[in-house]
Amino acid sequence: MSGSTWFRRTHRWVSMAFTATVIANFVVRAQGQGEPPAWVTYAPLLPLSLLLLTGLYLFALPYLGRRGERRSIGAGDEPCT
Repeated sequence: MSGSTWFRRTHRWVSMAFTATVIANFVVRAQGQGEPPAWVTYAPLLPLSLLLLTGLYLFALPYLGRRGERRSIGAGDEPCT
């Protein structure tokens, strides 16, 4: 499995974990028993930070792959009309 495939799979699973923690946060708050514990409130932050890192990598991946592919216009290249 290549690195980008691993990042995509990790990004998907972490997004599911993030969604579950946000839903759990809303469920605890909807019960109306006062302020929830701090660990419930801050639980989505770890998956969110991992989503940020993997998402930025996946966003930059196409641009990082094109680094050495700069083309110069030469005699063989003719503009399309």
